[in-house]
Amino acid sequence: MHATKDRTPRVTPLDETTTRWSDWRWQLRHRCRNLRQLERFLELSPPERQALEQTREILPVAITPYYLSLMHPGDPQDPLRRTLVPVMGEFATLPGDSPDPLDEARDTVVPGVIRRHPDRVVLLATGVCATYCRYCTRSRLVGGGEKLTGHWDQAIAYIADHPEIRDVLISGGDPLLLSTSRLDGLLTRLRAIPHVELLRIGSRIPLVLPMRITRKLVDMLRKHHPLAVSLHAIHPRELTPLAQTALARLADAGIMLAGQTVLLAGINDSLPVLADLMRGLLRNRVRPYYLYQCDPIPGSGHFRVPVEQGLRLMAGLQGHMSGYAVPRFVIDAPGGGGKIPLASETVVGRDARGWLLKNHLGEIFCYPEAFVE
Repeated sequence: MHATKDRTPRVTPLDETTTRWSDWRWQLRHRCRNLRQLERFLELSPPERQALEQTREILPVAITPYYLSLMHPGDPQDPLRRTLVPVMGEFATLPGDSPDPLDEARDTVVPGVIRRHPDRVVLLATGVCATYCRYCTRSRLVGGGEKLTGHWDQAIAYIADHPEIRDVLISGGDPLLLSTSRLDGLLTRLRAIPHVELLRIGSRIPLVLPMRITRKLVDMLRKHHPLAVSLHAIHPRELTPLAQTALARLADAGIMLAGQTVLLAGINDSLPVLADLMRGLLRNRVRPYYLYQCDPIPGSGHFRVPVEQGLRLMAGLQGHMSGYAVPRFVIDAPGGGGKIPLASETVVGRDARGWLLKNHLGEIFCYPEAFVE
C-alpha cells in the first residue's frame, strides 16, 4: 500500500510558477486529454497506453494540470493516477453490470430531474466535469458538453409545481464548473421556490481544481443559505494546501460540507489510508458522510472491493476514531433502490435481561429493556 503522507509533486505539467497556474479557466484549457499529452508527463504502462489508444466512445479522459502534478510519473499504481488514467480493465464487462445501474432513467420525471424520494430530487445541471473519474456512475451522460442546461426551465417548473419537494441536490457533471453568474441564476430561481428548504451541490472541484473556489464564487454562494456542498474525496493526498484553502473558504462562508467517498481497490481500501482521509476531511471541517460501494457500471470491476472487506474497514474505523469522522457505508442499490446502509452485525440477540450488543472489539454487552408501566 502507498504511504498516506502527502508527497511533494513529482510531475510538473507546464509551469507551476506562472501566474496562469492559479487561473481555473487556464487549468481547464490545458487539461490532458489523450495519449500524446499524457506521455509528456507520465511514464505510461502498457495497459495505460493500450487503453488510451482505444476509441473513446463514452467517457473521455481529462486531467487538470494541477491534479496531474499530484501524481507520481513513474508509478502506474499511484492511487490518484489510477482514478483518472484508463487501463484495459475499463473495457471489461462483468455479470450484473449496467450503464445505468441505479436506474436513473426510470426515475427521471422530466429531463434533468431524477426523483426517487418524495421530498427531494436530483437536478442534473451540467454534463461537464473538470476530471473524469474512471468509475463514474454517470459515465453514460457526462463529457458531452453542457447539453443538460437546456432543460433548466422544465426542471425548475417541475420542482415549483410539487410542494412536497424540500431538498434539491444540484449535480451533473459538476455544477461548480458553471460560470459564477450562471450558477447564481440557477440557485436564485430555486431559492425563490417557497417550499425548497435546502440546496445542495455535488462537486469534486475543491480537490481537483481548487483555484475555482474564488472569493467571488464563495460570496455568491453565501447568498443562498441554507446551502451544502457534497464533496467527492477519495484519498488523503488530495488535501493539499490549495485544497485546504478552498475548503476553508467554503466553510468560513457557512456552507455545510459533507464528504462522500467511493471505496476503491488499491486506492483507499486499507484502514490507514481510509482513516487518514476521514480525519483529514474532519480537520478541514468536512463531515464524512457516505462511504459508497462502487457502482456496477461496465468497466469498473477492477475498482470494486468485496463488501465483506468494506464491512471490516468500517469495523476498524468505529471505536478507534471520533464518531464525527466515521461515514456510513452504503450501497446505492442497483435498480433504483436508494442508499442502503451496511454494518457489521452488532445486535447479537435478546435474552431475559435485554438486548445483547457487540462492540468494535467483539465484546458482548447487555442493554436492559425495562419500562415504567
